[in-house]
Amino acid sequence: MIDIRRFSDLGTFQNEWLDAHYHFSFSQYYDPNRMSHGKLRVWNDDTIKPGTGFPPHGHRDKEIITYVRKGAITHKDSMGNSGRTEAGDVQVMSAGRGVQHSEWNAEDSETTLFQIWIEPAVSGGNPGWGERKFPKSDRSGKWAVLASGTPSGDTLPIRQDAHVLGATLKTGESLDYEVKAGRFGYLTVAAGSIELNGALLNARDGAAITGAETVTLKGLEDAEIVFVDTI
Repeated sequence: MIDIRRFSDLGTFQNEWLDAHYHFSFSQYYDPNRMSHGKLRVWNDDTIKPGTGFPPHGHRDKEIITYVRKGAITHKDSMGNSGRTEAGDVQVMSAGRGVQHSEWNAEDSETTLFQIWIEPAVSGGNPGWGERKFPKSDRSGKWAVLASGTPSGDTLPIRQDAHVLGATLKTGESLDYEVKAGRFGYLTVAAGSIELNGALLNARDGAAITGAETVTLKGLEDAEIVFVDTI
């Protein structure tokens, strides 16, 4: 089953520095039909104005994946880590038993990003953080594993039986993905537009995939896709 979630139908929050759109129930947005998808709990589409951001705050027992779509985000945390993650690249923070962090747009223009939360396999443990560059040329017409519970090579580690993947498609290109029985898939079009098993998805639309399902993505215009496969 495929449940398409249009960007215009997502939960919203705006203040003087943040324009947020929620694929799942989050903060003051509540939809009992959009609480989670397997172990995927949060998928936020955030636009952050320059010189602003999320001040220091705490988390625990969450795998937090940040996929930057435009601009850059500067990270600092209570473990002593700091870093700047640019468009197309990814950072992962395992909150573990607890961590404080800030995410700041230190740029001169807006930053847009996806923030994805996955429930960990086990509560507690030491927190951790890491970030990697993922050139879009390396995932042209194919899936690249950005973060995984079974990491290898440059893949960022997360503490769950889950995979975060990225791909880019040129106009007319196609790409398949099999969501196996007992697993859950969720994808969002970061840019461009695609056809998903015959249905049109525009930029920032999402799709929840449940049960054994093979999906075919076709680029209707040059497109960038982020996909989560989890138990």
